[in-house]
Amino acid sequence: MNTRYPLLLGLAFAVFWSILAVSPVSRDVWWAENIPVMAVFAFLAVSYQRLRFSSLACTFMAAWLFLHTVGGHYTFAHVPFGWVTDLFGFQRNNYDRIAHFSVGFYAFALAEYLQRKRLAHPAVVLAFSLASVMAVACAYEIIEWWYAALEGGEAGVEFLGSQGDPWDAQKDMLADTLGAVFALVVFVAREKRGALLSAQGE
Repeated sequence: MNTRYPLLLGLAFAVFWSILAVSPVSRDVWWAENIPVMAVFAFLAVSYQRLRFSSLACTFMAAWLFLHTVGGHYTFAHVPFGWVTDLFGFQRNNYDRIAHFSVGFYAFALAEYLQRKRLAHPAVVLAFSLASVMAVACAYEIIEWWYAALEGGEAGVEFLGSQGDPWDAQKDMLADTLGAVFALVVFVAREKRGALLSAQGE
């Protein structure tokens, strides 16, 4: 692992987060969206030396932190994403789908950790990593519903971010799952490449 890369990535994110913490569209929504961001970042910051993720795993995990921070600043439904909406003829702002897709990237880091520690068979590692992301996705949708119902008003609507789609929660969970599948495909490809290079070096 490149020990400097996580530090530089963390510093870049801290600066980025600090800039977008200034004058968000809705401070109430900003707090709701940034509590998980701050919690995840704090955990990664204090444990990076012990967990020792690869640079690729760090990059994958940082993707969600950056994307979610942008969503927290603007509220997901109002992130300047109109050019994508117009390009593909979407009926809604799909920035939140991209952010949800990046949630799945954490499956890569989880699989990497489990594989390095040899805590399970490789097939179980992949299945557990995928199921973990799906469980987190489900839990987050429940939290969104709970917060929206409790907060009510404009802040609740903006945090929920359904934009009138009755299947928004299900589509968000699907995006999380597809992101995890993508990340695990990359993980398997990297592991196979590493095994091939090791075999060639013997």
